[in-house]
Amino acid sequence: MTNDARGMLDGRVALITGASSGIGAAAARLFAAEGAAVVVTARRADRLQELVDGIRAAGGRALAAAGDVTVPQDAERAVAAAVETFGRLDAAFNNAGYATAGALLHEVDDADYARTMDVNVRGVWNCMRHQLPAMLASGVPGAVVNTSSVAGTVATGASAAYVAAKHAVIGLTKAAAAEYGARGIRVNALVVGNTMTEMMEQVLDRDPELEGAFLARPVQKRMADAEEVAQAAAWLCSERSSFVTGAAVPVDGGWTAT
Repeated sequence: MTNDARGMLDGRVALITGASSGIGAAAARLFAAEGAAVVVTARRADRLQELVDGIRAAGGRALAAAGDVTVPQDAERAVAAAVETFGRLDAAFNNAGYATAGALLHEVDDADYARTMDVNVRGVWNCMRHQLPAMLASGVPGAVVNTSSVAGTVATGASAAYVAAKHAVIGLTKAAAAEYGARGIRVNALVVGNTMTEMMEQVLDRDPELEGAFLARPVQKRMADAEEVAQAAAWLCSERSSFVTGAAVPVDGGWTAT
């Protein structure tokens, strides 16, 4: 834990979704180490509290606000918790996601399609609807980062529903960037490549043959560590990226370069 006042998120208040594991948990620890007060949300309250306890033990500021991003009231409550506890909201990393793979389009059942769209698209929508007004009210520059995927730019072997959902995240990001840029809020997306997270482990457990396909395309023939993605999110949430908005930023080991 650093107490360096020059941390790139020093003094900022950030909300991170999907924070109970993987990229979200790594981002929470990194954002706090870079000086931010963090509010973390996900469905698993026990995991969130363990994360918050660890951040506080290291000298950081953190608060758990358990909830489901697909429920508008939960998204509103997480934003309210940030404002009530830390005074405002400066940054948000909308990272909660749900992935499916290994099924052809006509084989994806209605429940998987609905869950994929609800978490990845409606979840980002619900969160931004409450995050953006809170940032406007604070009167300071705001930043939102949404987690998309290489599946948001090309078909990857993930399900057609996931590819469609992650394309939609980039569309929402660009629309919000255009609408709120003149009011001091930047909105960007991460185009995330293969990352070893709990969700990736679940996908590979269901279909181990996908690992070879996932690693065949990128320039860097490996999985990313969650913190590597978190570093990009932290930069985009900081004023060090002050002239970046409406972008889909690759963090993909070169997947989209070839």
